[in-house]
Amino acid sequence: MKKTLLLIDGSNFIFRAYHALPPLSTSTGTPTNAIRGFLSMLRVLMKDVPTDYVACVVDPKGKTFRSEIYPDYKANRPPMPEDLSVQIPLIFEGVQKEGIPFLQVPGIEADDTIGTLTKKAVEEGFNVVIATGDKDFAQLVNDNVLLVNTMGKDNSWLNSEGVEKKFGVPPEKIIDFLTLMGDKIDNVPGVPKCGEKTAAKWITEFGSVDGVIEN
Repeated sequence: MKKTLLLIDGSNFIFRAYHALPPLSTSTGTPTNAIRGFLSMLRVLMKDVPTDYVACVVDPKGKTFRSEIYPDYKANRPPMPEDLSVQIPLIFEGVQKEGIPFLQVPGIEADDTIGTLTKKAVEEGFNVVIATGDKDFAQLVNDNVLLVNTMGKDNSWLNSEGVEKKFGVPPEKIIDFLTLMGDKIDNVPGVPKCGEKTAAKWITEFGSVDGVIEN
């Protein structure tokens, strides 16, 4: 029987936790809403997702190799709120005290680290579950890789059929799908006025970005 590796998109969890709870603090004024929210999400996840191995992956400080490829990558993002940045070290400490390995690779975004670990794990015979709310990971889904989003109204497990139902294209076409749409959050331009429905329609009709260009 295959063993399972659970990879937690810690950066995604941190921001979701921060925005999910109202401002909270200790008696000395240290903000705690992101800490509380993150650890609560972590405990629910570990309870709901049976796994043999687990790791929590977060973004490194500073720019990554993606900014070298495209200097305007994430250039429109405001700096991290001060009341969140002071909680980050305590969140990292909390992850380690929960007994969960913690990965932060200099110069490599958490998405890329998770993608690399997923590919290697599948090659070595593992099943992989990625815990995230980030649609970019849909490109990794296959018979051995699932996405899980245990928080909020979008509580779901996504296999290949689930990805196609949700986005209108199968996992192997997600890169083309996202290329057409672009990503305002990451400051990546796409085709003007091309949203999810239009991107899915074009991919279905023409097969790929190259097919769209040719037509």
